[in-house]
Amino acid sequence: MRVDKFLKLARIVKRRTVAQEMAEAGAVRVSGRVAKPSTEVRAGDQLEVDFPSRFLRVKVLTADEGEIKRKAAAFEVLEDRKVSREEPW
Repeated sequence: MRVDKFLKLARIVKRRTVAQEMAEAGAVRVSGRVAKPSTEVRAGDQLEVDFPSRFLRVKVLTADEGEIKRKAAAFEVLEDRKVSREEPW
């Protein structure tokens, strides 16, 4: 599944277009590598998401759209901390 779609379906980001913009700005990494919106996400991958005032690192438990829509746990939070930045991304 595409990383932008995963972020939206897993409810990490409210809108897919926001997830796309974040990925294009370099604020999303998959297993340590900067991700494009079309980067594929698989179970076991680690995602790092830099929000303007928060850093989030999660482990992907499932990338199956059907499971996520049935409210299955899509990710496990590994790190969630507040940060202060002058520039959002």
